[in-house]
Amino acid sequence: MAGDADQAVLALSVLCDAVRIGLAGGPIPSLASHTWTAEGPRLLTALRRELIAQSTGSSVPAAEVIRVLQQIEQLCLLLEQDASAQFAEHVLGPNALQLLVEVAHDMRSPLTSIQFLVERMRAGQTGPVSPMQERHLGLVYAAAFGLSGMASDVTELAQGGARLVGPAVVPFSISEVLHAVRDVVQPIAEEKRLTVRFSGPPVDVRLGHPAALHRVLLNLVTNALKFTNSGAVTVQAESAGDSAVRFLVADTGRGMPPLVTARFLNAPAEGAANHDAPAFSSAGLGLAICQKLIGAMRGDLALASSDGRGTRLAFTLDLPAVSAT
Repeated sequence: MAGDADQAVLALSVLCDAVRIGLAGGPIPSLASHTWTAEGPRLLTALRRELIAQSTGSSVPAAEVIRVLQQIEQLCLLLEQDASAQFAEHVLGPNALQLLVEVAHDMRSPLTSIQFLVERMRAGQTGPVSPMQERHLGLVYAAAFGLSGMASDVTELAQGGARLVGPAVVPFSISEVLHAVRDVVQPIAEEKRLTVRFSGPPVDVRLGHPAALHRVLLNLVTNALKFTNSGAVTVQAESAGDSAVRFLVADTGRGMPPLVTARFLNAPAEGAANHDAPAFSSAGLGLAICQKLIGAMRGDLALASSDGRGTRLAFTLDLPAVSAT
């Protein structure tokens, strides 16, 4: 604690010296090298408040007080510029990708907690919930889920999707994957008063990458719900040969214009930077990770959509059936 107090006194002393130098017409030195730069604005705010309090009712000319306040504002601006430069150095430096992953990871933990608490409240575990509260909780859940999904997508894109698609396939149940997706998106569908229909293939247990498949379907269904205001979202998994399974996510939403569809298929990540179709920009990151994961599982994502007529996204994967023993 004493060390922190000493640092605060030193910081305030340096800042006061910088104000005096500025008042004398000299150049204010750079403060970026000080580890307490982040505390600078707070200390200057306290200094400004004290100056105003002490000068009220005193014989100090108002013009002089204003001149000192202007120097404090100038110093605040310099500190903000130094902080911005330091942040830009981190973002654009060699460790920028790792920084991005760390930020995304730090976002997911509190967002997951928010989703968990909202689910408990909606289930009535903390007391009765009125219809209006139910609606508001649904909005909170949808917002937290969207941000959590975006953080996960950033992490997966940065890692090339390798974390979810390992070298070995494992037995899994397609129905269980579909049920897991349904459990997550159901609150969003209920909030928008939409129906979500799921259907699985006759042969359920397959060999593949269930984590990657879950992420793909979750993203596609979430996007479908986001851009659908009435009607339904359909999720189908059907046999397409001896070992192949075709997955389809279709909605009754407003659809995408042809130019937007072409851009997402060719370079989906660019959608977020394009201002021609802002309504669909937030879907670009989700489609990018879907294409990455589907490609890693040796499949291709096909998108068919037209303005005002809904969207259909389909992909086929080789998922051999597991023999009963």
